[in-house]
Amino acid sequence: MLPQDNLLRDEGSPYLRQHGDNPVHWRPWSPAALAEAVELDRPILLSVGYAACHWCHVMAHESFENAEVAEVMNRLFVNIKVDREERPDIDQIYMAALASMGEQGGWPLTMFLTPDAKPFWGGTYFPREARYGRPGVIQVLNAVDAAWRGKRASILQSASELAQHVSKRLGGSSAPSQLSTDTARTLASGIYDMIDRQLGGLRGAPKFPNAPFMQALWLSWLRSDNQEHRDAVTESMQHMLSGGIYDHVGGGLARYSTDAQWLVPHFEKMLYDNAQMIRQANWAYAATGNELFRIRIEDTVAWLIREMQLPDGTFASSLDADSEGEEGLFYTWTKHDIEAVLGDDSSLFFNHFTLSKPDSWEGDPIIHQTESQTVQSAEARRLVSGLLARLLEAREKRVRPGRDDKALTDWNGLTIVALAEAGRSLERSDWVAAAKAAFDAILASANPAGRLPHSSLGEKRLYPALSSDYAAMINAAVSLFEATRDARYLEHGARFLEMLETWHADADKTGHYLTASDSTDVPMRIRGDIDEAIPSATSQIMEAVVRLANVTGDIDLQQRAWTIAEHAAGRIQNQQYGQAGIVNASVLALEPSKLIVVEDLVAPSLVSVANRNPDPRRVDIFVNVGDDVTRAKLPGDILPDTKKAGAYLCTGLICLPVIDDPEKLEEALRRR
Repeated sequence: MLPQDNLLRDEGSPYLRQHGDNPVHWRPWSPAALAEAVELDRPILLSVGYAACHWCHVMAHESFENAEVAEVMNRLFVNIKVDREERPDIDQIYMAALASMGEQGGWPLTMFLTPDAKPFWGGTYFPREARYGRPGVIQVLNAVDAAWRGKRASILQSASELAQHVSKRLGGSSAPSQLSTDTARTLASGIYDMIDRQLGGLRGAPKFPNAPFMQALWLSWLRSDNQEHRDAVTESMQHMLSGGIYDHVGGGLARYSTDAQWLVPHFEKMLYDNAQMIRQANWAYAATGNELFRIRIEDTVAWLIREMQLPDGTFASSLDADSEGEEGLFYTWTKHDIEAVLGDDSSLFFNHFTLSKPDSWEGDPIIHQTESQTVQSAEARRLVSGLLARLLEAREKRVRPGRDDKALTDWNGLTIVALAEAGRSLERSDWVAAAKAAFDAILASANPAGRLPHSSLGEKRLYPALSSDYAAMINAAVSLFEATRDARYLEHGARFLEMLETWHADADKTGHYLTASDSTDVPMRIRGDIDEAIPSATSQIMEAVVRLANVTGDIDLQQRAWTIAEHAAGRIQNQQYGQAGIVNASVLALEPSKLIVVEDLVAPSLVSVANRNPDPRRVDIFVNVGDDVTRAKLPGDILPDTKKAGAYLCTGLICLPVIDDPEKLEEALRRR
C-alpha cells in the first residue's frame, strides 16, 4: 500500500511538482497507484493538466490547496494527477471518453474511473463553490460517491461499454484504403471554406494557429497551384503574426487568441506552436518574400535560444501565462510604461505599434500592429529592433512566468526540424548548430539499449518513449542530414526506426501504437491517429518513414511507408478533419520529391537555390564534385554524375534532365 501522503514532490514533471505540497494525497499515474485503487476498491479521481494551463492553476488554488476539499478527496477516492504533456497517451484515452459522454473537452480534465481505470463520469474545471453554471467541487465529489455506492452495478457495466468504445475508436484496425490525392483535395477545399476571409485563421473565436490545417492548404497549393489556398495561409499568418497573440517585444507565439481578431491571447507559450510557426513562416517567406515572415522567424528563434534553451541544448516545453497571480502581466504595457522606458523615442514606437485594451480584457493594454505598421516596421528594422531591445531589457526586470523545464523528445524533434530548415533557408549556421546540440542531447539521453525517453528533467528520464518521439527524431535526423551532409544522422534515423518497429509496431505490421509494447500502466493501447495542436503520432510516423525511405533510396522502406499510409487512410475515412495530419502525410507518400545537387560546395550556387526554396514534399542531398555518391541514389538505383556540377530533380520515379543553371533550377523548383 502506498503511503497516505502526497507523492508528487520528487516527480520528473514540473507540473506535478507544483502540486507536491497540496493536502491531497496525489499519486502519479503508475502501476502502484492503479493497484492501490483495486486493493482499496475505491474509484479513481483522475486530474489531467499541464504547467502552462491557466484554468489548471485556478482549480489548484481554489480546490486542491483547500483542506476541506482535500479531506473529501482523500476519504472517497484514489487521487491521480497526470501531466498531459508527459503522458499524452493517458490524456487522449480519457479525453476521448469525455467526448463520448457528450461533454466538451479541455483542461483541467477531471475524470472519475472505476478501480480498474475505466471511465464512468467526468468534466473539466469545477469551481470551489457552485458558479458559472457549474456545481461546486465538493458537491461533485459527494454526488459521484453516492452514485458509485448506490448504482455500482450499472456504473460498472456502462464504464466497461464506454472503455470498449474508446478502445475501438482509438486503437482499432481497418482494411487498407487506396491512397488518392482526391482525399487531400476534398480536405483542403473544406478547410478553405472555413477560413475567415477578413481576419485569417478559421472563422470565429477562439483562434488557434492550426498548423495541420494550414499545411493541408499549403500542400494543395504546391500540388495544384491553387493560389487561393496559398493566400489563405500567408494572409492568416500575416494577421496572426501582427496580432497580440505574437509577443512583439520578446518574440514567440502564444497558444491561442481568445477573440477572432488575434488580439487577446491566452498568454502561455508552447514549444510546439513556435516550432511549427517557424517552419511554416519559412515556407511563406520563400514563396512571398514578405519580410514580416523573416523578421518573425528571426525574433522567435532568438526567443527560443534566449528563454527556452536548457543547459544541455534541448528546449523547455512551455512558459506559463501567469506571473504574480495575474494572466499576461509580464507581457502587457500601459502607455506610461512605454514612455518611462523610451522617453522621447516613444512617439517612434507608437508609429510602428498600437496598444489596445478591449472591454473583455481586464489586464493592461496589449501590443499589436496594423497592416501598415508591419510594413513600416520591416522597412525600419534596425530602428524598431533598437526600441524593442530597450523594452525587452526593462521587461526582464519583471517577475517572469514559470517555465516548464522538462524536455519532451517529440516537441524537441519538431524544433530541430524547424531550426535546421530555417537555418538553411536564411543562411543561419548558428540555428543549425542549435538544432545539432538539441539532437545530440536527446541522443545522449537514450538508455543502454538505445531506447529514448519521452521526457527529461535534469537527470530524470521518463521511459519508454512514445511512437511520436521516434518519428519526430527520424524527421529531425533527415533534416539535419540535409543541412549538414553528415551521413551519421541517417544512421541515427535508421536506429530510431528500428526502435519504433521493435516496440510500437502492431501484430500485422500495418501500423503502430502510441505506447510501447512493454508499457505496463496503460488501460488500452491507442494508435495516435488524432491531431491535436501538432500532427498526430501516426502522421509523424508516415512522414518519417517516407522521408527516410526517400533520402536513402530504400525500396523495402518505401513499401513499408506505403503499407502504413494505406492502413492509416483506412482508419480515418469518415474523420478527416480530426486527422488532417494523416491526409497531409499521405500526400508525401503519393508525391515524394528528391533533389540531388552535385557542386563545388565551397562556392555553391545550385545548393543556395535549393535552400531558399523549401518544399515539405522534397528531400535534398548535396554532394561535392568528385565525392562518393553511393548514398545519393536516383530512382532505379541510378547514381548521378559527380564529375561535373548539376541538379537532379525527381518526383516519384520521374526525373527531369540534369539542370546546371541556377535560374533554371529556381524555375523548376517553383513550377507547380
